[in-house]
Amino acid sequence: MINVKEQIAALLSEHIEGMEAEELEKLIEIPTDTSLGDYAFPCFKLAKLMRKAPNLIASDISGAIASDPMFEKVQPVNAYVNMFMKKGDMALSTLNAVIAKKEKYGSMDQGEGKKVIVEFSSPNIAKPFHIGHIRTTVIGNALANIYSFLGYDVVKINHLGDYGTQFGKMIVAYRHWGSKEEVEANPIKTLLAYYVKFHDEAETHPELEEEARIAFYNLEHGEKEELQLWQWIRDESLKEFSRVYDMLGITFDSYAGESFYSDKMPAVIDELKEKGLLVESRGAQIVDLEKYGMPPAIITKSDGTSIYLTRDLAAAFYRKKTYDFDKCIYVVASQQDLHFQQLFKVIELMGYEWAKDMIHVNFGMVSLADGTLSTRHGRVVFLEDVLNKAVEKTREIITEKGVNTDQLEETAKVVGIGAVVFRELSAGRIKDYVFDWDKVLNFDGETGPYVQYTHARAASVLRNGGFDISKIDMSKLDCSYLTGDAASTLIKGIYAFPEAVAKAADDNEPSTVTRCIIDIAQSFNKFYHDEHIIVDDENERNAKLVLTFVAKQVIANGLSLLGIKAPDRM
Repeated sequence: MINVKEQIAALLSEHIEGMEAEELEKLIEIPTDTSLGDYAFPCFKLAKLMRKAPNLIASDISGAIASDPMFEKVQPVNAYVNMFMKKGDMALSTLNAVIAKKEKYGSMDQGEGKKVIVEFSSPNIAKPFHIGHIRTTVIGNALANIYSFLGYDVVKINHLGDYGTQFGKMIVAYRHWGSKEEVEANPIKTLLAYYVKFHDEAETHPELEEEARIAFYNLEHGEKEELQLWQWIRDESLKEFSRVYDMLGITFDSYAGESFYSDKMPAVIDELKEKGLLVESRGAQIVDLEKYGMPPAIITKSDGTSIYLTRDLAAAFYRKKTYDFDKCIYVVASQQDLHFQQLFKVIELMGYEWAKDMIHVNFGMVSLADGTLSTRHGRVVFLEDVLNKAVEKTREIITEKGVNTDQLEETAKVVGIGAVVFRELSAGRIKDYVFDWDKVLNFDGETGPYVQYTHARAASVLRNGGFDISKIDMSKLDCSYLTGDAASTLIKGIYAFPEAVAKAADDNEPSTVTRCIIDIAQSFNKFYHDEHIIVDDENERNAKLVLTFVAKQVIANGLSLLGIKAPDRM
């Protein structure tokens, strides 16, 4: 497909001395008001270079490039050169590009030969997989999909929270109040009840905290009883987590959690000592980061036990050695910003330049309408319950509307779960938000069900038109029928999709893709309402059906990157 910005920049460079085409390309804008053209070039930065007022420069450039055959019209407006492309040529180029690549449209090979690790989801064993985990889970999965789409070799890691002092508490709670039968019947909710009870009891029996500390110490030092209990709790928890991942259609390449690195920590600690980075502070071993504006990084506590920074250090070295990554991405809430700043700084101080390849992709927090989530106090909304309720709500809507489908359950699942995932990926990831059932399950407006319905609508049009892309001769397609405002806006949105995917990876921001396919869906629906698609004239019908086919394909590609299915019937 023709890169229009690149083509315009090359043309501009012929008339602007002192600036390379690559530099000019970065200045080219897409006006939000389509009456101002398809592309605009601001001349402010040229004033000093050319020793002339920006509006005069714009006038000169407009006159110099107006005759180029790619333009319908070029006009200067104040300090801008506004360019209107030949719509038929733009349409044909875009349609051919999508048809040639189909489900690969928007993909690139920029990541060829490069490996990216994406660590995401990472729930704590024996604790609820709650609504607070949905952001890391779906953002991480979308980023993994996007990087893979761009040609990177992606390794998806679920760094399970299966170690730490909370396991000492869980072991003590189970010993005091636990039942094997209760746990196996309903693992997470039962273990959560034990965990909450531990904290309630510890308020009046503080000796439980010391008992828990000893239990974790024994676990970390390989005592048989603690180790067996831990392994059983881990296995039972994973059974529960797997149900949620199956519902979301998410898989991982590795479930190596914190415990996997317990025997790899001593080597890291030894290296820190050898390099003179470890100092003692109140019995703990730390790396002093005061000169970098950070509190000390604790490596081992005063009782000799590790913390998760120690385990993350061991994990980072293991991953570099095992995968030799080009990027190691951690999709973890913004609450852990300091932790990752410390982690990356310690690795840098150890002398490893690959510390710069480690990236913390943070995101805003989820809270409940009446306060924050708290596992300790049992204030949670289970993610599985959210997904099941979304499916139930969708089933009710489909039934109420009398939709004729023989796949009610599958459609309810695809649309209901898609609604939850889409909402999580529809706004910038860094924003905090309050979890609200009504908003999550609202299927109106710029939502997942709206985009999915648009895809199904396009599929219906193609079925009704008896369309078969293999029978279309694109060399004879008459794109003059695709030059109206609605069709042109839709084509521009489709053309912009590859750039949106690339930007989503550059910014580690999946909502860039979400925004793009919302725009395409809205543009298609306007095209559908403004134009008669299945008309008598064969040339006009073919052109409009090809555009419908292409719009449907790009919407499906975008939804797939987000981890959402695109139904053909709704």
